[in-house]
Amino acid sequence: MKIIIAGAGEVGFHLAKLLSYEAQEITLIDTDRESLTYADNHLDIRVLRGDATSIEVLNDAKVATSDLVIGVTASETTNLTLCLLAKQLGSKKTIARISNTEFIDNKELIKFAELGIDELISPEELAATEIQLLLNQAAFNDTYQFEGGLLTMVGVFLPKTAPFVGKTVKEAAKIFTELHFMPIALQRMGTQYTLIPRGDTVFKEGDQVYFVICAEGVEELYKLTGVHKRDIKNVMILGGSKVGFKTARDLCARKYNVKVIEKNKDKAFDISDDLPNALVINGDGRNVELLEEESLESMDAFISVTGNSETNIMSCLMAKSKGIKKTIALVENMDYFQLSQSIGIDTLINKKLLAANNIFRYVRRGKVLALTRLNNLNAEILEFEVKANSMVTGETIKELDFPREAIIGGVIRDGKGIIALGDFTIKAGDKVVVCSLPKAIPKIEKLFL
Repeated sequence: MKIIIAGAGEVGFHLAKLLSYEAQEITLIDTDRESLTYADNHLDIRVLRGDATSIEVLNDAKVATSDLVIGVTASETTNLTLCLLAKQLGSKKTIARISNTEFIDNKELIKFAELGIDELISPEELAATEIQLLLNQAAFNDTYQFEGGLLTMVGVFLPKTAPFVGKTVKEAAKIFTELHFMPIALQRMGTQYTLIPRGDTVFKEGDQVYFVICAEGVEELYKLTGVHKRDIKNVMILGGSKVGFKTARDLCARKYNVKVIEKNKDKAFDISDDLPNALVINGDGRNVELLEEESLESMDAFISVTGNSETNIMSCLMAKSKGIKKTIALVENMDYFQLSQSIGIDTLINKKLLAANNIFRYVRRGKVLALTRLNNLNAEILEFEVKANSMVTGETIKELDFPREAIIGGVIRDGKGIIALGDFTIKAGDKVVVCSLPKAIPKIEKLFL
């Protein structure tokens, strides 16, 4: 694919890096010489210095023959204008990063696609949504929903007390007569190696395991993993950033008891005016005495989303030491994901990774409805819509020439999530959730074309 990315900041560089690994033809546009030089020295891509809304620059980038144009500059206006121009100049698909979520809320009213903008993405909104999902499934350290929760991906760190530690996948499955969950990826403690579980794979203490579950499988998974269901009601949010505000707004709407701590006085007053149901405290959240005065120990969850990754990590560690059930930290450095379990924080989230996941499904071949990359694991989960002429149509799962480095986690059919085993026949219109290691993705794509 020929892909043009405008914006060599964190999101743009990360996207260019991931896409260049897959031998995509990438052109990166930015006005900042230093950012482009860094990208040019570290990535196998073409860089172009200039204004992304300049028709001359876009023609130089060969926008007329591009498959995808992505606007992820810091300027919402630039991103929107770029997409409008790119579509008029011949680009097949356009994606704009925005910060004003009113555009997403009114997507049907404004009809952005008719204007030339195929998709709108807000990293802050994606982060706020991710936090909500994590609180809904508080016992798990990673989660992702397909089709509004008909199937859900969850990640869990297996404690020593998990009933199926030492058992194979087949042995664990026999505990329940009807299967409502499927293990799809696993990483052994202390390694960076990702396994796709098979029937003879043995679960071990300390494994980070990812499952696909349907609605009925949640309670079963609690029993099997030995983790306890946690009811979250009282939430403290450190930082009134865009992510912090959106998270507090959404949680208040769902009747959570929310406290927001914001250092900037003016911002604290603004948040208080906009969120009358939240208790907003103007103070430095790094002050342990302040947090204790605000009843930190009575909180069920502590979420740190300031603009400083180190502050977020340290404050979550402090909250964990006070016995808080669930801690979530927003980080910018991807390398920190390697540390999340070892340092004791439940979940780290990263805006650029969430944005990249959302954009990646437009790069994959076949009709990909959703895509997510597993935190700290070298694997992707993709949701394909099965077409009438796909190679998988009319075939049972066990008859498919499916690579060992991939697994079908579940199928959505007629509004119901199904954990599909070998005898299940795939039909046109099904939505199939697949977990795959990178080297198997081209073969998987061909099966669903």
